[in-house]
Amino acid sequence: MDGGTLRERAGELPTEPGVYQFQAGDRVLYVGKAVDLRSRVRSYTDPRSDRIAQMVARAESLEVAVTDTETQALLLEANLIKRHQPRYNVRLKDDKSYPLVQFTDHEIPRIESTRDPNDAATVFGPFTDKGRIETVIKAIRSVYGLRGCSEHKYQGRERPCLDYEMGLCSAPCTGEIDAERYREDVESAIRFFEGETGVLADPLRREMEAAAQEQAFERAANLRDQLDTVETIHDDSERAVASGDTAEAGGDEAVADVLGVAVDGDHATVARLRSERGQLVDRSRHSLDAPDEADGGDRVAALLSAFLPQYYAERQLPDAILLSERPADDDVIEWLEREGVAVRVPGAGREATLVELALKNARQGPVDGDPLAALGEALGIDRPGRIEGFDVSHSQGKAVVGSNVCFVDGSAETGDYRRKQLTDRNDDYANMRELIEWRANRALAGRDDRPDPDLLLVDGGEGQLGATMDALDKTGWDVPVVALAKDEELVITPDRVFDWPSDADHLHVCQRVRDEAHRFAVQYHQQLRDDVSTALDGVPGVGPETRKRLLRRFGSVDNVRDASQTDLQAVDGVGEKTAATIAERL
Repeated sequence: MDGGTLRERAGELPTEPGVYQFQAGDRVLYVGKAVDLRSRVRSYTDPRSDRIAQMVARAESLEVAVTDTETQALLLEANLIKRHQPRYNVRLKDDKSYPLVQFTDHEIPRIESTRDPNDAATVFGPFTDKGRIETVIKAIRSVYGLRGCSEHKYQGRERPCLDYEMGLCSAPCTGEIDAERYREDVESAIRFFEGETGVLADPLRREMEAAAQEQAFERAANLRDQLDTVETIHDDSERAVASGDTAEAGGDEAVADVLGVAVDGDHATVARLRSERGQLVDRSRHSLDAPDEADGGDRVAALLSAFLPQYYAERQLPDAILLSERPADDDVIEWLEREGVAVRVPGAGREATLVELALKNARQGPVDGDPLAALGEALGIDRPGRIEGFDVSHSQGKAVVGSNVCFVDGSAETGDYRRKQLTDRNDDYANMRELIEWRANRALAGRDDRPDPDLLLVDGGEGQLGATMDALDKTGWDVPVVALAKDEELVITPDRVFDWPSDADHLHVCQRVRDEAHRFAVQYHQQLRDDVSTALDGVPGVGPETRKRLLRRFGSVDNVRDASQTDLQAVDGVGEKTAATIAERL
């Protein structure tokens, strides 16, 4: 594209925020954002580097998308870079992108959140937090009854599904509402995303007030929370993530990410350390494609500007980000600060020491592959960025509990851990079935505030996998699932069994999730077992500490009852008289 053509094209553009794409045929060469599209594109008539001049010369066309705010332009740019992987952009090698909302291009449109919208769909966003968008979509469906089911589930139905019974869908599939009235409801929902907040907020507020009058306070509280999200979703700052509490006034933030960058030719490595209340709790390294002269200025500063919005596409923002250099793009810093994130380049002290440690990690060399991508490829699914692990624990059918842990991009997301007390019975398969049904029903009913996982991993073998599949079939929750058996470390799917090498990184991912699910289940079981009232509480000479020692030693009251007096006396705090009393009373 010559300078005259580009100058003429720039003159046709609006002076509004947005995103531009230089293209060669169908291939996207470069994606950029602008506060003023006309001025920004015009600047390419005088390229600031040989690399940019080469890109402009290769370009055959220019596409633009106008956004409402500079924040939306920033996030849309990150999405498009992830989607098209342009040669002339700095690119983070993972598949995270910011969520959008789309109304599908059908006679009876479906509403859903997505990171890969259909070309013909009506799309809004991007937004900074999938959880908040799911809350808004649920509110829209409860008010307007829009369907959220796939085409496969929509076609050929003879009776409405559970969503209709729950008030989340008006069941156009079976003619409970005609197409014209349904389209009117879709148009109302679209008006909300176009900025008419009252279209959704007003009916929610009326429903909340009615629930309060009826003294249905739990429902009123849920509606209040939905209303809060609905009324703030159009804020320019898109307050999708709230800043956490600080450890002390003017002191260290509760959660801080520390980033260090090392550049080697056309590639770069970013090392991230996570600090929670002053303690290092996690670390990771990430590869970037980093073309030379990356968007001008200092190269590390430019790389950080590209990395930050791409990396935090789905991850929860920390309270603070510590960097070795200030990002080159002020818009990135302003976006983070609007989200309540403190951005600092420390010069001395403990924070500077952490930054130097991150730099040392980055200088270790490029990251070898992506274990999650390898896992997805081996299983025949998309890269499972979000994996949930499940296990059950009990003592001969007593104090039965289930654990539900979560890993995001290979790191434990402890804030998304859940646990549940299950029905007492000595049946691991039934226990697993109950646990998975509980998780699935909460997800389908919109009562779980977490995103759906990309993969379920259960601790066990074919029996546990079969129980999980039974639960998924019963509830209709469509999520890939595998089991990992402890003895031989075999990964079992509904179709086949994998025996991966013991040093395979993608096997290690599964093992970490499995082991953490097991640990969390056993911890809760022990807590429940030790805290419940038992027959031991009435035995003279057996106090709380002795009771705990007995239960830890024998596992259950029944086992204590069956133990010999000699075995009982082997427990610290149990003498001959107390052992005899236990045998007599139990």
